[in-house]
Amino acid sequence: MEDKVLDVLRKAGKPLRPGDIAGQLGADPKEVGKAIDKLKKSGQIHSPKRCFYAPV
Repeated sequence: MEDKVLDVLRKAGKPLRPGDIAGQLGADPKEVGKAIDKLKKSGQIHSPKRCFYAPV
C-alpha cells in the first residue's frame, strides 16, 4: 500500500489529502492513513500544510 500511495503522490505533482489518494486508488481510507503514517516516519513524504501530503 505504501508504494501505491507514494506513486499516486508522485504522479499528482501537487499535495493531496488522504481522501483524494484513497479515491484514486479505490482503497479504504483507513489503510491509506496507515500507509501515510509509515511513509512520514520513514521520511519519504512530508506535509507542506495541514492534512495535505507530498513526496519529499
